[in-house]
Amino acid sequence: MNNIFVYCEVEEGIVSEVSLELLTKGRSLANQLGCQLEAVIAGSGLTGIEKQILPFGVDVLHVADDARLEPYTTLPHSAILIKLFEEEKPQIALMGATPIGRDLGPRVSSALHSGLTADCTSLEIGDHEDKKAGVVYKDLLYQIRPAFGGNIIATIINPDCRPQMATVREGVMKKEAINANYPGKVNYLEVSKYVNDLDFVVQIIERHTEKKKINIKGASIVVSGGYGVGSKENFKLLHDLAAVLGAEVGASRAAVDAGYADHDRQIGQTGITVRPKLYIACGISGQVQHRAGMEESAQIISINSDPEAPINSIADYVITGDISEVIPKMIKYYKSNTK
Repeated sequence: MNNIFVYCEVEEGIVSEVSLELLTKGRSLANQLGCQLEAVIAGSGLTGIEKQILPFGVDVLHVADDARLEPYTTLPHSAILIKLFEEEKPQIALMGATPIGRDLGPRVSSALHSGLTADCTSLEIGDHEDKKAGVVYKDLLYQIRPAFGGNIIATIINPDCRPQMATVREGVMKKEAINANYPGKVNYLEVSKYVNDLDFVVQIIERHTEKKKINIKGASIVVSGGYGVGSKENFKLLHDLAAVLGAEVGASRAAVDAGYADHDRQIGQTGITVRPKLYIACGISGQVQHRAGMEESAQIISINSDPEAPINSIADYVITGDISEVIPKMIKYYKSNTK
């Protein structure tokens, strides 16, 4: 009762990265609130799935295992969550801001009349005083996300309805298991009690998936370019540097909009979030929308002709100059030092 729940996505027996990130954050929030962390997963062939989930500090894992639950379809998965949440009455429910989470979250929150904050970048626990009503709400979930095109950071609260629901973008939170032998328990759900046969009316006859060819999120070094790179031809310099460093190439939204790079390389509020060991920002001004996707990089190098560029304020090293001159020198000296 009144615990924190995380919905875990699974594909071919592997729990998604964003779900594990949310379990890490959920454990931290549960510690603050003095409650348990619970997780729910639905799919097929889930024997042993607890080995991937319990180490993140999960006290109870609810498993719905049925051949008809994979691949994901809206009605049965939402039916399971709605009924489970009605039974368990969590105070907080979290899921990834993925295609599945964006489909599932609104349906569940609507059925429970709970409200939902989408695409959060941070979650915290805090109090709120309604001065007009003279009421102080304790231990609310601060659901934090960029708003108005990223020009402000909004903190959204839900004082009265439960659960407090939020979807969270992949990569914005750290993933960290706490104990490989964490003593959580597994509760196997009887699927027929949660899902009506009519909920399986949609059947997927044939499914084609294509794995991403670019793995910017998993790269330890990212060379990223902005509108200041100047042209699609100049962007090739970034690929040359990345090839030498064993890095991936990213881009700001302005660079993508200008046609310098493909959308799947976009980093920032409307793209992906990265946490590489080294982030090299080339010709990027560094507006808040872009910084939201890379500011937690371990080391940041800014290469920019504008010494006052906003990105310089968060960079560990700043190189003021034209990338057409700087990058070839970086390649030359890196090669000479690695021989």
